[in-house]
Amino acid sequence: MKHFLLLFLLLGTGSGLVAQDKSPLRIAVIGLTHTHVHWIFNSEQRGDITIVGIVETNTELAKRYADQYRFPMQKVYSSINALLKEQQPEAAAAFGTIAEHLNVVKAFAPLGIHVMVEKPLSISLKEATEMQQLATKHKIHLLVNYETTWYPTVHKANEWLQSDSIGRFVQLVVRDGHRGPQEIGINQEFLNWLTDPVQNGGGAITDFGCYGANIATWLLKGKRPLRVTAVTQQLQPHNNPLVDDEATILLTYDSGKVTIQPSWNWPIGRKDMELYGRRGVIYADNRNDLRLRMAKGYDGFTETVLTLPEQASPYDDPFSYFKAVIRKEITMQPYDLSSFENNLIVMEILDAARRSAKTGTTIRLK
Repeated sequence: MKHFLLLFLLLGTGSGLVAQDKSPLRIAVIGLTHTHVHWIFNSEQRGDITIVGIVETNTELAKRYADQYRFPMQKVYSSINALLKEQQPEAAAAFGTIAEHLNVVKAFAPLGIHVMVEKPLSISLKEATEMQQLATKHKIHLLVNYETTWYPTVHKANEWLQSDSIGRFVQLVVRDGHRGPQEIGINQEFLNWLTDPVQNGGGAITDFGCYGANIATWLLKGKRPLRVTAVTQQLQPHNNPLVDDEATILLTYDSGKVTIQPSWNWPIGRKDMELYGRRGVIYADNRNDLRLRMAKGYDGFTETVLTLPEQASPYDDPFSYFKAVIRKEITMQPYDLSSFENNLIVMEILDAARRSAKTGTTIRLK
């Protein structure tokens, strides 16, 4: 009887239940020049992942992280091939330049190793499409991480929109950014490529324009805009001589419009949005603070103010979420915030926005 019970727990029954793998996800970190890499080092303490190796050619930079997070330099490899000779990761997380994302997928996808990259997915729609083809061919998960994906306010806003709490969608305004990479004092290794149009694909329009495109695509369930219009400016030429640092992107849909305002000129760092329906508006002021205003008369309204708790695991952390998707504990929907289906449309929007800003014309999507 004991043996039967053990077999039942391990294999499940004919209903398709299987025992969950509780071991940490074995993950490789590829690159350290993107300072969002601090996120994965801190996330490792949750116990959902274990970092089996790090690829970084800049040994001085690697030593700084090794000292801060107390890992041995033997954990750092000079190349992906060198890492794979000694380690067997289940997944890889890219923390180098955006231009390096395609090569990371090229290296890991044929081995069946899942990949997560920092936003945006790539530097162009062409490269994004190649990444998608590799992921599909080799049946791996390819996810994109945005900070706002883990904001409780973003998810509550979507919940209220889908439940018709504010009426039919009319418009979305998304504002993201800060004073600029140089002004906020990012480290030199990050600054070198973030302000390079080849390695980053653009300036603020790429760095922060992707957030609004990602959220709009999710809220509208994968709908593509009909037209994309964008303008860019360079208000800090001394700090950002090669790229834009100010942009506005206007997306028009048959059901409404989206205004995206990415900027390296905000006096105060921000990631917020306003979601308008026919009857009310949702203000997601930051990660946790949310306001709902319902129209009353001509310019009156009733207001509900909420401070939301963090979401339950694994929906509060990108790497716990990554593990849950890989281990089939949760199923990611096609146009979820992290999905490559969503992020292909993001890249289509960004490509069109850059063309629009360059030519001074509105781009109609096919």
